[in-house]
Amino acid sequence: MEYRKSQKIYSQGESAKNILYIQNGGIKLSIVNDVGKEAIIAILGPDDFFGEGCLAGQNFRIGTATAVTPTTLLVIEKNEMIRVLHEEHAFSDRFVSYMVTRNIRIEEDLVDQLFNSSEKRLARTLLLLARYGKQNQPQKMIAKISQETLAEMVGATRSRVNFFMNKFKKLGFIRYNGGLHVDSSLLSVVLHE
Repeated sequence: MEYRKSQKIYSQGESAKNILYIQNGGIKLSIVNDVGKEAIIAILGPDDFFGEGCLAGQNFRIGTATAVTPTTLLVIEKNEMIRVLHEEHAFSDRFVSYMVTRNIRIEEDLVDQLFNSSEKRLARTLLLLARYGKQNQPQKMIAKISQETLAEMVGATRSRVNFFMNKFKKLGFIRYNGGLHVDSSLLSVVLHE
């Protein structure tokens, strides 16, 4: 399936019947509470799975998935995914490894939110979005992302994100050249006590 930028892939509350795999592009996962406040849960890119809750009995989508760039997805029906997981051991191993790794990242995100400053949270978010540390992945953003979205992701105001982005730019950690490029030296902000 192909989606254009800002097109919804699925909405919170819809029936959950398939798993999706990002072939290219990127998506934003978000949740809206009862009073209308939106929280961005994740920005995912190529080689990421999402919508896997249906495998564990989740009948309805707990959030909304929206394309952040033109995106191509492989849609895998629940029953087909279950069959492949049982019959294709190499794929099953890859999927389980992916899910465990993503679970670890979610735990790290929670610890980050609870214990780190907004500057460190922003630096970590930029590194994750740039896919820092992943083999054969470029060290740059996969999509243009607004400071408003970054603020929602790190739990800070847009003006605070703007302040730190300007600081990171002056220090040479990021640069704007046909998109936002993140230098691996930004890791020093995350590691600094």
